[in-house]
Amino acid sequence: MSFPWARHYEPKTPLTQWIDSRLPLPRFVYNAVGAGYPVPRNLNYFWNFGVLAGLCLVIQIVTGIVLAMHFHTSAVGAFESVNGGIMRDVNAGWFLRFAHANGASMFLLVVYIHIFRGLYYGSYKAPREMIWLIGVVIFLLIMATAFMGYVLPWGQMSFWGAQVITGFFSAIPVVGEWVRVWLLGGYAPDDAALNRFFSLHYLLPFVIAGAVILHIWALHIPGSGNPTGVEVKGEQDTVPFHPYYTAKDGFGVGVFLILFSTLIFFFPDYLGHPDNYIPANPLSTPAHIVPEWYFWPFYAILRAFTADFILPAKLWGVVAMFGSIILLFFLPWLDKSPVRSANFRPGYRIAFWILVLDVLVLGYCGGSAATPGVVIASQLCAAYYFAHFLIVVPIISRLERPKPLPNSITEAVLGDHGGSRMTETALRA
Repeated sequence: MSFPWARHYEPKTPLTQWIDSRLPLPRFVYNAVGAGYPVPRNLNYFWNFGVLAGLCLVIQIVTGIVLAMHFHTSAVGAFESVNGGIMRDVNAGWFLRFAHANGASMFLLVVYIHIFRGLYYGSYKAPREMIWLIGVVIFLLIMATAFMGYVLPWGQMSFWGAQVITGFFSAIPVVGEWVRVWLLGGYAPDDAALNRFFSLHYLLPFVIAGAVILHIWALHIPGSGNPTGVEVKGEQDTVPFHPYYTAKDGFGVGVFLILFSTLIFFFPDYLGHPDNYIPANPLSTPAHIVPEWYFWPFYAILRAFTADFILPAKLWGVVAMFGSIILLFFLPWLDKSPVRSANFRPGYRIAFWILVLDVLVLGYCGGSAATPGVVIASQLCAAYYFAHFLIVVPIISRLERPKPLPNSITEAVLGDHGGSRMTETALRA
């Protein structure tokens, strides 16, 4: 951290001095999350979700490693190893399985709130573009890991979900069918596909952990953003991360664990699909194939294309589904407004909440059967989703007149700011 008032680590005992001179790990931790890392004094509870995402990743890795010790990676044995061996024969296997399955849902819920917090408070703007870009990469890795993990129990919905999603790659002209066969290792999901998905599902969380380290590293260069979007002006605008935000994050972790435990112990199957308690049957298609809830908005975009136009509709759906995430990479350059926080951008704030509503409707459509009404709603919402980032945000950022910014974080905290105090310096910050 570049703030000159950041405290320096000083080992006090001979043992810590000996360790610090040979492996300065305590110094690294002190500078990352201790008093050596000053942060803005006005962070609200939405800033807890980064820590919660890290906690979810640890839970997923720990429970996943233990589950992998008892998982059978074959189309014949996968279903029984999960629903028989792990659930009944392994000590606390039922807990590990429900913690891992529901942990994925909690992880994605936390990540979505973390992303929308970044959208609301302009966390993607300079000088934090790299943090945002690495974050989008992490999001893509999480989505891929979650999809492959969903396939592993080899229930009816898992199997047909893999069949449908990989089937969309066949829409790619000329090489599509070859790509699909290459991904699956055959003409349909079977042992080869299950082994590949298991290997990648086991590997990718460690790749995510590496990307998270880069994400945090990039964060510590400019320092944390804050709800005002105004940069730190002096020591009075910051407090040491420890004990102030370790205590605040600890409270958030406690609330999160209470909700997580409630889900595991009282509603373990609430977010799952009952068809996954039926062994995969390639000869029997479920009446309504639906992915996990965290894929619903993107699944709705995938299904929104129903007519061929130059390219097959199926290919348009695949391009739009991936494009809906890829365009997030370009957001730092699509939004030209010098003001970060939506608290001071009335036009952007309205557009943001319309986007939230739009994504919720897309999620509802993605989880529903593809009736004509649902398809039309998906098409309208998918169109707005892209229009928001490609048209609405660039136009608003040029035409909008933001509210006056506080001159400093301290001034905002003390409530002593007004229109006459807005300065060019604050706008540039």
